[in-house]
Amino acid sequence: MTDFTSCNPATGELVFTRQAWTAEQLDGALQRLAGARHPWSRLSVGQRAQKLLGLADELTRVRLELAQLITLEVGKRTVECLAEIDKSVQLIRYYAELAPKLLEAIPIQTHASKSGVAFEPLGQVLAIMPWNYPVWQVLRFAVPALMAGNTCLVKPAPVVPQSTAKLLDCVREAGLDVLDVAWIMHEHVETAVRASDAVAFTGSTSTGRIIASLAGRHLKKTVLELGGSNPFIVLADADVEAAAREAVHSRFRDAGQSCNAAKRMILVPQIAEDFIRCFVEEASRLSPGDPTQESTTLAPMTRADLRAHLHHQVTDALHNGASLLLGGTLPAGPGFFYPATVLDNVNAACRVYHEEVFGPVASLIRARDEEDAIRIANDTPFGLGASLYTADTEHGWHLARQIEAGSVFVNRHTSSDLRLPFGGVKASGYGRELSEFGLYEFVNVKTYWQK
Repeated sequence: MTDFTSCNPATGELVFTRQAWTAEQLDGALQRLAGARHPWSRLSVGQRAQKLLGLADELTRVRLELAQLITLEVGKRTVECLAEIDKSVQLIRYYAELAPKLLEAIPIQTHASKSGVAFEPLGQVLAIMPWNYPVWQVLRFAVPALMAGNTCLVKPAPVVPQSTAKLLDCVREAGLDVLDVAWIMHEHVETAVRASDAVAFTGSTSTGRIIASLAGRHLKKTVLELGGSNPFIVLADADVEAAAREAVHSRFRDAGQSCNAAKRMILVPQIAEDFIRCFVEEASRLSPGDPTQESTTLAPMTRADLRAHLHHQVTDALHNGASLLLGGTLPAGPGFFYPATVLDNVNAACRVYHEEVFGPVASLIRARDEEDAIRIANDTPFGLGASLYTADTEHGWHLARQIEAGSVFVNRHTSSDLRLPFGGVKASGYGRELSEFGLYEFVNVKTYWQK
């Protein structure tokens, strides 16, 4: 792929192509951002917040139009796209209120007459972004980085040019010349890394390793939010029907194309059969179709190659001892649809046990007991999020501490909250976004000391 090209996932039809930048065009953007850097960093945090609140107003104004573009390019249901934009607006308003307090210098008493820490911008932050949340992912990184006084350069995924261009229109309407989009392909990424002071990447673990290596060669700070194979543990005393409903919602929202969704349902023997019955009943009600229609409850996948990869994972699981309870067949007809699929008796011989499954496929894994459930939850290279269902919340918290993940939710599916840090461990990356921790990722925590 040499251009930015989007296809309608519901039909498979090409809808838009945008030519990628040359090296000279990238250099021009880098120079423009360099010129905007110092004036922006010299504004007060409150002044920067007011500018970003203008972006929130613009996003609200074009809310439906932008959501329809995301549906057209990504295939997500329009109602899910509207929720993405609304959450992005909430993010801006959250940091506009929070950042002025958290970025104030903190005096620390020492034997000096004056000492403490100040929070200063690093400079320019490059973000290499995925396609599944083309507004939320960009702003989740950019808003705190901009609040801290940095400038931001965004390299979008090649399949979302219209959504990205509309977001950029909003940025420019708000008068923010400190966030720009680099319409570059992979051959120019190193130039952008070298010209930046830090790098944020969201995407696959394999690409994350490449970006980390590249940034390391140039000694650039990185934050990586990578893949996940999130466990969803159901214990013997759990509310099985409620857990099954939550599991289906988490696994199949956004056509299962979310790093933070439940991926592996880990079941103790006492509730396994009841949970599976409820889960399959709930999943069988999902209705694929036109993602612009409210009656559709299962969107198409975004790309044909992703669907083919997913189907290979399913056939491998069936070959290695898993059993098919629902779905699992490639549908005829246009678009990149894949049915809600449920695999039972998934075991360590199956690829879906070890790999991230990025699509509407649920893996049911049977544990011997509670201890074995925790072992299975940790038997993965990933460590993004996890869920655990039990009536004994104190015991749930005790078990949550044993799970190797960036976040654990007791009696709730994995999600992100503006007020809480988001990120992973192991092959799910490092660094944090959201909350005060996300605000501090791209600042220089500078010690000051005066005799």
